[in-house]
Amino acid sequence: MKATNIEPVTAPVHAVGESPVWRAAEGALYWVDIPAKRLHCLEVGSGRARAWSAPEMLACIAFENDGCVVAGLESGIFSLAPAPDGTMAAIRWAAPSFPMKNMRFNDGRCDRQGRFWAGTMNMDMGAAHPVGELYRYDASEGLAGPFVEGLLVQNGLAFSPSGDRMYLSDSHPKSRQVWVFDYDRDSGTPGERRVFVDMNHYEGRPDGAAVDVDGCYWTCANDAGRLLRFTPEGVLDRNIALPVKKPSMCAFGGAGLDTLYVTTIRPRDEAALAFQPLAGAVLALRPGTQGLPEPEFAARARILN
Repeated sequence: MKATNIEPVTAPVHAVGESPVWRAAEGALYWVDIPAKRLHCLEVGSGRARAWSAPEMLACIAFENDGCVVAGLESGIFSLAPAPDGTMAAIRWAAPSFPMKNMRFNDGRCDRQGRFWAGTMNMDMGAAHPVGELYRYDASEGLAGPFVEGLLVQNGLAFSPSGDRMYLSDSHPKSRQVWVFDYDRDSGTPGERRVFVDMNHYEGRPDGAAVDVDGCYWTCANDAGRLLRFTPEGVLDRNIALPVKKPSMCAFGGAGLDTLYVTTIRPRDEAALAFQPLAGAVLALRPGTQGLPEPEFAARARILN
C-alpha cells in the first residue's frame, strides 16, 4: 500500500531522529536527535520550532504534567527541564549497572499508569554484544530491573490500549524479533515473553513503534522504508511505503490523534541522499486511524538512586 499524503514537517537534518511524542497541552510534537544530543519541538499550528542541548546523547523521552521531561540518556534516567530561553537543566535520577563500556539507553516510554520504561544497548552494533537490558523507573520505587536481558538493540516498546500487554522488539539484523508480554498493570510487571512477529519473514528491521485505538501495533521497518501495522493477533494488515530507507519511530498526534509522525535517519553517505532527499526529516501522514494519548510520567515523589 502506498500513502500519497506523506509530507515532511522539518528539514532533513537529523542524524538519528527518534522518540516522537505528541504533547496535546501545547499542540506540539517533540522528538530527539540522538548523536546531536538535542531535544526538538515543533508547534504544529504556528510552525514555531525550538531545540535544546542535553549533556549526553539523548535517546527517549516522556513528559511530566509540569512540562519537565523524563529521559533515557547515556549514563542513566534523567529529568530535563527545557526553559523558554533555550537552556535545559538536567538531573540524573538513576543509573543502572552497565555490564560493559560503551552503553546507552535507547527506546523508551511510559506505561498506561505512568511508569517509565527504557532499554539499553551497546553502541557498537557491528560487534553484536547481547548485553542490552530493559528497566522500569517508578517515581515511588526508583529504578527496577532488568526485566529482560540479552538484547542486542532494544526497541519497539509499546502498550496496548488497556495496558494489559507490553510489546518489545530487538532491531538488530541478527534478531529482528517483536515480542509481547502479558502485563500486570497493578505491579508494573511483565510476564513471560512470547514471539509476536518474527520480522525475518518481512522486509526491514523492527524499530520504534506505536499502538492505535484498535490495539494494532505499528512498527517502523528500518532499512525497508516502510510502516507495517500488525493486528493484536500478529497479522500484517497495513504496509505503507515511505520516501526514506530508515524510518526510526512513529507517534500519533494532531488535534484528533489522526496524524502519524515518523522520525527518520539521515545516511552518512551523502551520495545516498540523492535517492532519498527526505532522509533525516520528520514526516507526517494520515493513516486512516487514530492513536492514543501518550501517558505522562507519574512523578508523585521523585527518588534519587
